[in-house]
Amino acid sequence: MTEQIVVVEGDGIGAEVVPAAVDVLKAVGDFEFVEADAGDAVKAETGEALPQETYDAVADADATLFGAAGETAADVILPLREAVDSFVNVRPAKAYPGVDALRPETDLVFLRENTEGVYSGHEDRLSDDLSTLTRVVTTSASEQLAEYACDFVGGEGGSFQIAHKANVMRETDGRFRDTIVSVADKRGVEVEEVLMDAFATRVCLDPTQFDTIVCPNLAGDVLSDLAAGLVGGLGLLPSANIGPDNALFEPVHGTAPDIAGEGIANPSATILSAAMLLEHLGYDDEGAAVREAVESTLAEGPCTPDLGGDAATEDVTKAIINKLD
Repeated sequence: MTEQIVVVEGDGIGAEVVPAAVDVLKAVGDFEFVEADAGDAVKAETGEALPQETYDAVADADATLFGAAGETAADVILPLREAVDSFVNVRPAKAYPGVDALRPETDLVFLRENTEGVYSGHEDRLSDDLSTLTRVVTTSASEQLAEYACDFVGGEGGSFQIAHKANVMRETDGRFRDTIVSVADKRGVEVEEVLMDAFATRVCLDPTQFDTIVCPNLAGDVLSDLAAGLVGGLGLLPSANIGPDNALFEPVHGTAPDIAGEGIANPSATILSAAMLLEHLGYDDEGAAVREAVESTLAEGPCTPDLGGDAATEDVTKAIINKLD
């Protein structure tokens, strides 16, 4: 059966980098692509940033490739992650040969809890002077993330780090930490704990101290963006939102309105997200080939202006596809 991939370009450079990744997917496999809309432009036209038909298409697909949303990001990506029942956001941050990275030795993977924390949407404006935000952490969601993390590092004998702030947020991060550590202990996986603020300093000084980092939702968002600064920028970071039966893949970068429409956006993060999509669908060899083609192109060129070159998005995409032949 041909796998169905929903394609949501979104706003800004999403309309440039997502088609590039689709061209790469077409070069390595036979998939059914279904186009769907979401984002600022859709809201301006229809009054809703995420049409129900898009949500339903994503929920029913084998996988989804998403670009970026602008001002409506919270109204788009959070429900889309819900549509695939995502419980973990996988964010690799790796420095590649040929890229002027601040820390070229960086090779990290963040496993970010994807449903709870301060992103669960429980905010209230109680008065002209007071607004509140309720942080949600459950044992069940933390256990699901912990099991995934243990499998990710190979099970018994593996190891990962957990970044938290349980010394201050004792009930919420305390529950998160205790649950992760308990599951890892039962699975025979070693866990190193580090306070998230200390992690932010230590990873900049020596990123080789870390490998796989398990984080609460907000911490995973912020710390993985920090790691992007070590490897050359957000244009190099892919991500996967994994659910039990479905998944959504997206670059970590946003809409980049300053260059949108100029045809010079770096497609690497989106194409690397497509490589993760391939591996999720069981196309391990094809996913590895795409990743190798991206790495080779980053090392040899051409490259887009964000990496010091003058190539267009199309030039980089063609170079990557040529390496797949």
